[in-house]
Amino acid sequence: MTKEYEIVIGLEVHVELATKTKIFCGCSTAFGGAPNTHTCPVCTGMPGTLPVLNRQVVEYAIAVGLATNCSITQYCKFDRKNYFYPDNPQNYQISQLYLPVCRNGYVEIETAEDNMTKECSNGLYGVQEGERNRKRIGIHEIHMEEDAGKLIHDETEGSSLVDYNRSGVPLIEIVSEPDMRSADEVIAYLEKLRTTIQYLGASDCKLQEGSMRADVNISVREKGAAGLGTRTEMKNLNSFHAIRHAIEGESARQIGLIESGEKIVQETRRWDEQKGMSYTMRSKEDAQDYRYFPDPDLVPVHISEEWIGQIRAKQPELREAKMARYKETFGIPDYDIRIITDSKHMADLFETTVALGAQPKKVSNWLMGEALRILKEREEDAEAIRFSPAHLATLIALVDQKAITTTVAKEIFEVMFTEDIDPSVYAEEKGLKTVHDESALRRTVEQVIADNPQSVADYRGGKEKAIGYLVGQTMKAMKGKADPESVKRLLVELL
Repeated sequence: MTKEYEIVIGLEVHVELATKTKIFCGCSTAFGGAPNTHTCPVCTGMPGTLPVLNRQVVEYAIAVGLATNCSITQYCKFDRKNYFYPDNPQNYQISQLYLPVCRNGYVEIETAEDNMTKECSNGLYGVQEGERNRKRIGIHEIHMEEDAGKLIHDETEGSSLVDYNRSGVPLIEIVSEPDMRSADEVIAYLEKLRTTIQYLGASDCKLQEGSMRADVNISVREKGAAGLGTRTEMKNLNSFHAIRHAIEGESARQIGLIESGEKIVQETRRWDEQKGMSYTMRSKEDAQDYRYFPDPDLVPVHISEEWIGQIRAKQPELREAKMARYKETFGIPDYDIRIITDSKHMADLFETTVALGAQPKKVSNWLMGEALRILKEREEDAEAIRFSPAHLATLIALVDQKAITTTVAKEIFEVMFTEDIDPSVYAEEKGLKTVHDESALRRTVEQVIADNPQSVADYRGGKEKAIGYLVGQTMKAMKGKADPESVKRLLVELL
């Protein structure tokens, strides 16, 4: 009888916080600076320097903790995690082991009942509409810590360089319980964290820039078994694609080892997305291997009820509440709501455009149709949208007023997406407004009828669809600047 196995997954998610300065010094956290330009004696570990805690880091950590149903540790402190690596100039990392700032939380996720997934334009996975399963994923803790530098390997020179710009950038590490059982649940959990943190403004959570990174702990056990199997930790996962493939690949590797009678070794493995396989990096360390002890240079952090109350009062409307409000207020389909609210930036754009007088369904159609199409073509996420709500509202109004056709509107939208031009001014300057000259339109229709005798014969012979071809030919001749309804009416009249 073939054995059935169950995958057990827990995640350690590192999120770079959206502070302007680092966690213990005043250096910039801006992404993309020249190597080693955002550094100082503190974040490069010079002897005798003293760290000073950034208050905003604590506030962001508390905000995320409240949004993920955690209890806040009102007396917390920092510890030193000791290890040697070239990207770690101090030879220790300031983190929190004994008294992390947030503990014992959870988030609720949804997955499709049939586990079918679809890929959105921003490269993230979402579930298909239909029956959905809800599940609570426990959060063991959230702790604050500093990021390490970045090693840059030069294969041509056979050397490695170190960029310390990232050293000291503030992180929160969100440690889940081992509650996930599939790649679908992992992706749903990460999406939930991503949207929650983005809505809070605590981080942009861009996997491609490393501001959100996940280490995946995987073990396998026989279905129904109570104990946990030996786990491995998968690193180098910078996209949801890689996370899904790593889970599938590592679970298959572990099952193969069990089936062949071999032992699984507790270790850290590096996933190679290009090769579709993982390889050993090092044996997996336990907490005692890092010789943690309280950081002597940092005083404990006292978090008062008043401070927590102030942060709670500033919490924005999160995605679930926004989705419920959209359903009640705007009456658009659940599918539209799910896509629009996946990004706070897109949700804000939608709401402001509607507030300017545009019909909700028409706004969602433009965002989900043309906007997502362009984003997918450019391989960008919703935050790349730069056109103003006022200009989108103007474009929709021009179509409603039949000042421009839908075809012309799509042409203008392409330009507006890149340059944020005023659609009304652009249509006027480029001569794109709809032609309402009845005599000019009639002359064009008469010419189209004369040039297409077969289609005319088909229509007169009872083939109603032939009128569509004649409308298309007329619109082509008018360069899209005629009202299709007027064209069809005139064609029917003349035929």
